[in-house]
Amino acid sequence: MLHRTGDWVEVRSKEEILHTLDVKGRLDGLPFMPQMFQYCGQRFRVYKRAHKTCDTVNGTGGRRLASGLHLDLRCDGTAYGGCQAGCLIFWKEAWIKPVGGCQEPAETSSTGDRTGAGIPIDVGSCSEEDVWTATRTEGQHPANETVYSCQATQLPHFTSRLPWWDLRQYLEDYVSGNVKLGHFISSFCYAVFFYFAQSRRTVLAPPLRWLYDRFQYLRGGVPFPRRPGTLPPGRPAPVSNLNLEPGDLVRVKTYGEILATVDSANYNRGLFFDAELVPYCGGEYRVRTRVRNFIDEKTGKMALLKTPAVILEGVWCQSCYSTRRVFCPRSIYSWWREAWLERISDASGGTR
Repeated sequence: MLHRTGDWVEVRSKEEILHTLDVKGRLDGLPFMPQMFQYCGQRFRVYKRAHKTCDTVNGTGGRRLASGLHLDLRCDGTAYGGCQAGCLIFWKEAWIKPVGGCQEPAETSSTGDRTGAGIPIDVGSCSEEDVWTATRTEGQHPANETVYSCQATQLPHFTSRLPWWDLRQYLEDYVSGNVKLGHFISSFCYAVFFYFAQSRRTVLAPPLRWLYDRFQYLRGGVPFPRRPGTLPPGRPAPVSNLNLEPGDLVRVKTYGEILATVDSANYNRGLFFDAELVPYCGGEYRVRTRVRNFIDEKTGKMALLKTPAVILEGVWCQSCYSTRRVFCPRSIYSWWREAWLERISDASGGTR
């Protein structure tokens, strides 16, 4: 059964889920992570149908995922060395059941196939301890480095390539409830503008960007979100230390102010200012966490930020302006330099 955004579901019991996993704690290559056990037996709404996602490991663009869901639940990093990325968790349809239905776990045949689902498993071959063991490999790398294995690091192994021109994905985006009609239309209009406005072969690019900005200004929309930074070559990117902590209220600086802090490739001391951050410029938000350490998805190793970044509550990639991965439902948290923010008092409230 394919669920839609907003459907109520219940996470199956620990025993039921373990019976779907192989000895590495995976189903169709997707790891079931230890912190997911705490949600067994609880009910949640479907946040998005995860029929597709984006490749943050190899940068290949869109990826297809069979029978995937996102609930509004994120990784807390407890099983992964305290990683602070806060990734949205992937769930398989086999791990949840509809609320109010009579759907029970399907019987398993002697051949090890789950009847009616076609999922090859070895019943009882996976334990909770196996799931924990699968989170890392220690002592097998230089200097006994710990290499972590989570859903983010294993993404290429449980997904397949999804070309941007496969129109079926956009139909599913809409039918599943992932994308509303207005969002669908506005993103399509932006894509058309982007194609012509970024073309270096036409003299129409500058006036088109001006028209886009003018139109967006009149309707209260977002200005053209792909402009190069204006930090002069050779000048160090500015650093700001606001000593922000979770719960602090901040205002995101204007788009123009932020462009003055990034180079022509839109980097500030190694952190990229992405087009997906532009819609949040000028808004007020609360700090969710300071990011100091995170798992490098390419290597599985823990990485440390030389200059800490900040994650804001409710601020994530909406995949409105992304290339080859538009409407990705993964909702990855955006990372912010403190130089892009300014502290404000609680007396002013906060817009979001």
